[in-house]
Amino acid sequence: MRRSKLYKQQAEAIGDLSARYSVLDALNKLKALPGVKFDQTVEMALKLGVDPKKSDQTVRGAVALPRGTGKTVRVAVVCDGPAAQEAKDAGADVVGFEDLVQKIKDGFADFDILIATPDSMRLVRPLGRQLGPRGLMPNPKTGTVTDQVGTAVREAKAGRAEFRADRGACVHVPFGKMSFEAEALKENFDAIADAINKAKPSSAKGAYIMSCTISGTMTPGLKINLKELTKVVK
Repeated sequence: MRRSKLYKQQAEAIGDLSARYSVLDALNKLKALPGVKFDQTVEMALKLGVDPKKSDQTVRGAVALPRGTGKTVRVAVVCDGPAAQEAKDAGADVVGFEDLVQKIKDGFADFDILIATPDSMRLVRPLGRQLGPRGLMPNPKTGTVTDQVGTAVREAKAGRAEFRADRGACVHVPFGKMSFEAEALKENFDAIADAINKAKPSSAKGAYIMSCTISGTMTPGLKINLKELTKVVK
Protein backbone atom coordinates (compact mmCIF):
# COMPACT_ATOMS: atom_id res chain seq x y z
CA MET A 1 0.00 0.00 0.00
CA ARG A 2 1.33 3.40 -0.97
CA ARG A 3 2.00 5.65 2.03
CA SER A 4 1.83 9.44 2.10
CA LYS A 5 4.88 11.57 2.78
CA LEU A 6 3.38 12.60 6.15
CA TYR A 7 2.78 8.98 7.15
CA LYS A 8 6.39 8.09 6.30
CA GLN A 9 7.66 11.04 8.38
CA GLN A 10 5.50 9.96 11.30
CA ALA A 11 6.55 6.32 11.02
CA GLU A 12 10.21 7.36 11.04
CA ALA A 13 9.59 9.50 14.15
CA ILE A 14 7.92 6.55 15.90
CA GLY A 15 10.58 4.03 14.98
CA ASP A 16 9.48 0.52 15.90
CA LEU A 17 5.77 0.27 14.95
CA SER A 18 5.54 -3.12 16.67
CA ALA A 19 6.48 -1.71 20.09
CA ARG A 20 3.90 -1.69 22.88
CA TYR A 21 3.31 1.39 25.02
CA SER A 22 1.54 2.53 28.12
CA VAL A 23 -1.48 4.65 27.23
CA LEU A 24 0.11 7.89 28.43
CA ASP A 25 3.39 7.22 26.60
CA ALA A 26 1.51 6.42 23.39
CA LEU A 27 -0.58 9.58 23.65
CA ASN A 28 2.45 11.78 24.25
CA LYS A 29 4.18 10.14 21.27
CA LEU A 30 1.15 10.74 19.02
CA LYS A 31 0.91 14.38 20.10
CA ALA A 32 4.61 14.93 19.28
CA LEU A 33 4.32 13.62 15.70
CA PRO A 34 4.43 15.91 12.65
CA GLY A 35 0.86 17.21 12.45
CA VAL A 36 -1.78 18.42 10.03
CA LYS A 37 -3.80 21.64 9.82
CA PHE A 38 -6.87 20.34 11.65
CA ASP A 39 -7.55 19.00 15.12
CA GLN A 40 -7.35 15.25 14.65
CA THR A 41 -9.71 12.84 16.39
CA VAL A 42 -7.97 10.27 18.59
CA GLU A 43 -9.41 6.76 18.37
CA MET A 44 -8.90 3.43 20.07
CA ALA A 45 -9.30 0.18 18.14
CA LEU A 46 -9.68 -3.17 19.87
CA LYS A 47 -9.89 -6.77 18.73
CA LEU A 48 -12.07 -8.83 21.07
CA GLY A 49 -12.12 -12.55 21.74
CA VAL A 50 -15.87 -12.93 21.15
CA ASP A 51 -18.03 -14.39 18.40
CA PRO A 52 -20.43 -11.60 17.30
CA LYS A 53 -22.45 -14.16 15.31
CA LYS A 54 -23.69 -15.53 18.64
CA SER A 55 -26.45 -13.40 20.13
CA ASP A 56 -25.15 -13.97 23.65
CA GLN A 57 -21.72 -12.56 22.76
CA THR A 58 -22.79 -9.12 21.60
CA VAL A 59 -20.64 -6.33 23.01
CA ARG A 60 -22.38 -2.98 22.99
CA GLY A 61 -22.75 -0.03 25.30
CA ALA A 62 -22.09 3.63 25.99
CA VAL A 63 -20.17 5.61 28.56
CA ALA A 64 -20.03 9.26 29.58
CA LEU A 65 -16.56 10.63 28.92
CA PRO A 66 -15.10 12.54 31.88
CA ARG A 67 -13.34 15.02 29.55
CA GLY A 68 -15.95 15.14 26.78
CA THR A 69 -15.47 14.55 23.07
CA GLY A 70 -14.30 17.98 21.97
CA LYS A 71 -17.23 18.52 19.63
CA THR A 72 -20.73 19.96 19.81
CA VAL A 73 -23.36 17.23 20.02
CA ARG A 74 -26.88 17.80 18.67
CA VAL A 75 -29.48 15.85 20.62
CA ALA A 76 -33.06 15.06 19.55
CA VAL A 77 -35.60 13.52 21.93
CA VAL A 78 -38.86 11.74 21.14
CA CYS A 79 -41.17 12.09 24.15
CA ASP A 80 -44.25 13.93 25.35
CA GLY A 81 -45.79 15.21 28.57
CA PRO A 82 -43.53 16.25 31.47
CA ALA A 83 -40.58 14.40 29.88
CA ALA A 84 -40.63 16.88 26.98
CA GLN A 85 -40.08 19.82 29.32
CA GLU A 86 -37.40 17.86 31.19
CA ALA A 87 -35.56 17.24 27.91
CA LYS A 88 -35.77 20.92 26.94
CA ASP A 89 -34.54 22.04 30.36
CA ALA A 90 -31.57 19.66 30.04
CA GLY A 91 -30.53 21.29 26.75
CA ALA A 92 -31.99 19.04 24.03
CA ASP A 93 -31.78 20.67 20.59
CA VAL A 94 -35.01 19.17 19.24
CA VAL A 95 -37.92 17.74 21.23
CA GLY A 96 -41.11 16.30 19.80
CA PHE A 97 -43.39 13.29 19.65
CA GLU A 98 -45.44 12.24 16.63
CA ASP A 99 -44.46 15.48 14.90
CA LEU A 100 -40.72 14.78 15.32
CA VAL A 101 -41.09 11.19 14.14
CA GLN A 102 -42.88 12.39 11.01
CA LYS A 103 -40.20 15.03 10.47
CA ILE A 104 -37.51 12.34 10.59
CA LYS A 105 -39.53 10.18 8.16
CA ASP A 106 -39.56 13.17 5.81
CA GLY A 107 -35.77 13.41 5.90
CA PHE A 108 -34.85 15.52 8.92
CA ALA A 109 -31.40 14.40 10.11
CA ASP A 110 -29.92 17.40 11.93
CA PHE A 111 -28.94 15.51 15.10
CA ASP A 112 -26.12 13.30 16.34
CA ILE A 113 -27.98 11.35 19.03
CA LEU A 114 -31.64 10.37 19.22
CA ILE A 115 -33.12 9.64 22.64
CA ALA A 116 -36.57 8.14 23.15
CA THR A 117 -38.73 7.20 26.11
CA PRO A 118 -39.87 3.55 26.26
CA ASP A 119 -43.48 4.48 25.51
CA SER A 120 -42.44 6.41 22.38
CA MET A 121 -40.57 3.48 20.84
CA ARG A 122 -43.78 2.28 19.17
CA LEU A 123 -43.45 5.39 17.00
CA VAL A 124 -39.67 5.21 16.58
CA ARG A 125 -39.29 1.52 15.63
CA PRO A 126 -40.56 2.00 12.05
CA LEU A 127 -37.64 4.42 11.54
CA GLY A 128 -35.16 1.55 11.88
CA ARG A 129 -34.23 1.47 8.20
CA GLN A 130 -33.43 5.18 8.28
CA LEU A 131 -31.72 5.34 11.64
CA GLY A 132 -30.03 1.94 11.86
CA PRO A 133 -27.40 2.41 9.12
CA ARG A 134 -26.40 5.75 10.71
CA GLY A 135 -26.09 4.26 14.19
CA LEU A 136 -28.87 6.51 15.47
CA MET A 137 -31.53 3.98 16.48
CA PRO A 138 -32.28 4.40 20.21
CA ASN A 139 -31.32 1.36 22.26
CA PRO A 140 -31.58 0.59 26.00
CA LYS A 141 -28.01 -0.78 25.99
CA THR A 142 -26.63 2.62 25.02
CA GLY A 143 -28.88 4.52 27.39
CA THR A 144 -30.85 6.17 24.59
CA VAL A 145 -34.14 4.46 25.46
CA THR A 146 -34.91 5.74 28.93
CA ASP A 147 -37.44 7.50 31.13
CA GLN A 148 -34.58 9.58 32.58
CA VAL A 149 -34.43 11.87 29.57
CA GLY A 150 -32.89 14.79 31.44
CA THR A 151 -29.92 12.73 32.59
CA ALA A 152 -29.53 11.17 29.12
CA VAL A 153 -29.54 14.56 27.41
CA ARG A 154 -27.01 16.06 29.82
CA GLU A 155 -24.65 13.10 29.39
CA ALA A 156 -24.99 13.24 25.61
CA LYS A 157 -24.29 16.98 25.51
CA ALA A 158 -21.32 16.66 27.88
CA GLY A 159 -19.81 13.93 25.73
CA ARG A 160 -20.37 10.20 25.57
CA ALA A 161 -18.90 7.35 23.59
CA GLU A 162 -20.85 4.45 22.15
CA PHE A 163 -19.12 1.19 21.35
CA ARG A 164 -20.17 -1.93 19.48
CA ALA A 165 -18.24 -4.95 18.27
CA ASP A 166 -18.59 -5.35 14.49
CA ARG A 167 -18.78 -8.61 12.56
CA GLY A 168 -15.05 -9.08 12.93
CA ALA A 169 -15.22 -8.59 16.72
CA CYS A 170 -13.47 -5.22 16.38
CA VAL A 171 -14.43 -2.07 18.27
CA HIS A 172 -13.49 1.45 17.15
CA VAL A 173 -14.16 4.31 19.58
CA PRO A 174 -13.14 7.98 19.23
CA PHE A 175 -12.18 9.40 22.63
CA GLY A 176 -11.14 13.01 22.13
CA LYS A 177 -9.12 15.44 20.07
CA MET A 178 -5.37 15.75 19.57
CA SER A 179 -5.55 19.21 21.15
CA PHE A 180 -6.56 17.64 24.49
CA GLU A 181 -3.90 17.24 27.15
CA ALA A 182 -2.54 13.68 27.20
CA GLU A 183 -3.84 13.20 30.76
CA ALA A 184 -7.37 14.21 29.67
CA LEU A 185 -7.29 11.75 26.77
CA LYS A 186 -6.12 9.03 29.15
CA GLU A 187 -9.08 9.68 31.45
CA ASN A 188 -11.43 9.17 28.50
CA PHE A 189 -9.52 6.08 27.38
CA ASP A 190 -9.74 4.56 30.86
CA ALA A 191 -13.49 5.22 31.06
CA ILE A 192 -14.07 3.41 27.76
CA ALA A 193 -11.74 0.54 28.62
CA ASP A 194 -13.56 0.09 31.93
CA ALA A 195 -16.96 0.04 30.20
CA ILE A 196 -15.82 -2.45 27.55
CA ASN A 197 -14.35 -4.74 30.20
CA LYS A 198 -17.61 -4.63 32.14
CA ALA A 199 -19.54 -5.43 28.94
CA LYS A 200 -17.74 -8.78 28.54
CA PRO A 201 -20.36 -11.45 27.79
CA SER A 202 -20.52 -14.17 30.43
CA SER A 203 -20.44 -16.77 27.64
CA ALA A 204 -17.12 -15.48 26.21
CA LYS A 205 -14.25 -17.79 27.10
CA GLY A 206 -10.51 -17.25 27.02
CA ALA A 207 -8.81 -13.91 26.41
CA TYR A 208 -11.31 -11.08 25.99
CA ILE A 209 -9.23 -8.15 24.73
CA MET A 210 -6.81 -9.49 22.14
CA SER A 211 -5.20 -6.25 20.98
CA CYS A 212 -5.52 -2.49 21.25
CA THR A 213 -4.09 0.38 19.23
CA ILE A 214 -4.62 4.13 19.40
CA SER A 215 -4.16 6.57 16.56
CA GLY A 216 -5.03 10.02 15.29
CA THR A 217 -7.02 10.63 12.11
CA MET A 218 -3.79 10.98 10.11
CA THR A 219 -1.27 8.94 12.12
CA PRO A 220 -0.05 5.35 12.31
CA GLY A 221 -1.49 3.27 15.13
CA LEU A 222 0.48 2.62 18.32
CA LYS A 223 0.04 -0.70 20.11
CA ILE A 224 -1.01 -0.57 23.76
CA ASN A 225 0.22 -2.93 26.46
CA LEU A 226 -2.88 -4.97 27.31
CA LYS A 227 -2.18 -4.70 31.04
CA GLU A 228 -3.26 -1.07 30.64
CA LEU A 229 -6.78 -2.21 29.76
CA THR A 230 -7.29 -4.68 32.57
CA LYS A 231 -6.00 -2.61 35.46
CA VAL A 232 -8.62 0.12 34.98
CA VAL A 233 -11.52 -2.19 35.86
CA LYS A 234 -13.19 -0.96 39.04
